[in-house]
Amino acid sequence: MKGIGERLRTLRKSTMMSQEKFAKVIGSSQSAINRYENDQSEPPCEIFLKYADYFNVSMDYLFLRTNVPEGIDYEFTPRFDTDNKQFKQFIDMCFDPESPLNEKLKKSLYNLLLDGDK
Repeated sequence: MKGIGERLRTLRKSTMMSQEKFAKVIGSSQSAINRYENDQSEPPCEIFLKYADYFNVSMDYLFLRTNVPEGIDYEFTPRFDTDNKQFKQFIDMCFDPESPLNEKLKKSLYNLLLDGDK
C-alpha cells in the first residue's frame, strides 16, 4: 500500500537511526528496510509488529488507518441474530400495547439505548 513506506521512514528517522542500525535492531537487512521505506516491497507481518513494538504505535497507525499513533478506539457493538425466534418475540412484545410487560420493556429499551450512547 502506497504511503506506508513514508510512515515507516518517518518513524525510523524520528530516532535518528540509520537504515542499517535499525535493521540490526529488528533483525532485518538494510536493503529490506530501504525497500519497505520506498514502497518497493511490503514488509511481512512480523516486521510490522516489530515496528509497532519498537515505536510503541498501533498497527492502525502503520497501515495509515489513522494519524493517531495510539490507533483507533473501537466500541464493540453486538450484532443481533434477526432470524432468532426469541428476538422476534421480544420485539413483538415491546410494541404490543396489550402486553403486560409493555411498560417494563419500554424502560429497558430506553435504558439500553442510553447505555449505547456512552
